[in-house]
Order: sequence, then C-alpha cells, then structure tokens
Amino acid sequence: MTHSPHSLFLISSASLFFSGIILLSYRAYGWGLLLMLGLLILYSSAKNNRSVASLFLFFLIGFLTFQWATGWINGWDISKEINILLNRSFLIFILVALAVSQWMAKEKVLCYMRLPDWSKRISMPSHTISLPLFLLIGLAGSSTIFIPLIWSEGISEVKSLFLFAIGFTILNATLEELIWRGVILSSLLRDTSVMYAVTVTSIGFGLLHLSIGIPLLLSLLFSFGGLFYSIVVLKTDSIYPSISFHMVMNMGMVLNGWIN
Repeated sequence: MTHSPHSLFLISSASLFFSGIILLSYRAYGWGLLLMLGLLILYSSAKNNRSVASLFLFFLIGFLTFQWATGWINGWDISKEINILLNRSFLIFILVALAVSQWMAKEKVLCYMRLPDWSKRISMPSHTISLPLFLLIGLAGSSTIFIPLIWSEGISEVKSLFLFAIGFTILNATLEELIWRGVILSSLLRDTSVMYAVTVTSIGFGLLHLSIGIPLLLSLLFSFGGLFYSIVVLKTDSIYPSISFHMVMNMGMVLNGWIN
C-alpha cells in the first residue's frame, strides 16, 4: 500500500507531534527540541497544509513553556492544592501558542463558541435522537464517575476537597477543551479529514496526561475520553456540552481522591 505525499506529510507530522508530547512530558527537552526542529523542516518544505505542521509545532512550544513553568513552581513553598491549580492554569501557555499559530496562518480561531441548537436531532447509526436526550445520556455516563463515592468512608474529607475540586474542575476542563476541541480540532478540520482530526486530538489529549504523572498505558486510555468529547462537539456543533461533561468527570476524579 502506497501513500501520497500529502498522506505521508500528515502521518509524519502527527508522529513527530505525539513523540514530542511524550518526550517533553518526561522532560527530555533536548530530544523534544529535535522533534520540534523536524516539524519546522516539514513546515518549511510543505507546499500545502503547512498550517498543520505549524499547529503541532506551536503546541509543542507552548507545552515546553508549560513544562518549564510547572518545574519552576515545584520549588515553591506552597500547598499541594495550590501547586496543582497553578499547574492547570499554566495550560494557558499552550492555548496562547496555538493562537499565535492561527494568527500567523491568518486563520480564524473557531472554538465552537456557540450555544447548542436544542431543536437539533442527532444522527445515530440506525436512527436519530433529540439533542437534549443525547446530552442527557452523555451526562448520565459521565456521572458514573461518582459511583465510588457511595462507598467512601471519608465523607468529611470529601467536603473539605469541594472548593479545590471546583477550582481544578473549572481550570482543567475549560482549558483542555479549548485547546483540544476548541482550537486544534476545529483547525485540523479545515485542512484534514474528520478521521485524522479526531484521531490526532484524541490521542494527543490522552498523551498530555503523561505530564501529570499518569502512566503511558493509562494515558492512552484517556484518549477514549478525548474521542467522546470530540464526538460531542461535532454532534452538537458546540464546545459547551463537552466542557460540562469534562467538568463532571474532573469533579468526580478529585472527590474520589484520584487527583492529588
């Protein structure tokens, strides 16, 4: 099976992108910079769809800045909760870098910043369902994250975590969704297929969890969460439902003690 030059460019760009996320997550900055140089070479040599290589390159630049910033605050005499909240707020560096990429490409950042059309019907494999029912099913699925709390013995500790959970949930869910679904997914859809855009953003979303100490295999499983959020955004044509579902998941993870 042979691939066209365009396909090889997209595959090569995605491979360098994923590898860059992995290496920078493990703070292998030298190798990470080498992969960023590879993306720069692809960008310079490409005739079409240079914005794809640019998008990935600027993401890695923002991620490198994020990693430096999070490493810097690790030496501060602050509580673990404040450290985590600052860590999540530093995701803004990635978002800013992506915005610069879009500005240089003279592309409008869409971000799906529109409210859902509540009268819309969602196409399923064999039928259609109303948008409210689709979102209700998604919310019910996301809410299963709270099931372990039923057997929690430290309910007082859960209450003390609530304020931290709110701060973490708002920062993490909003910034991650704006990065992956708001900017990267919408940008890739302008130049690539839906399959490529969804696959790259889902895997990239999963791999980014390496940076907070989650093992590689488990991080890859997070990619299914990225796939779910991508489907929600594409079906509703809005980022707000995916942010809401992401918030529910993050809230459950904090209250279950999985974020610490």
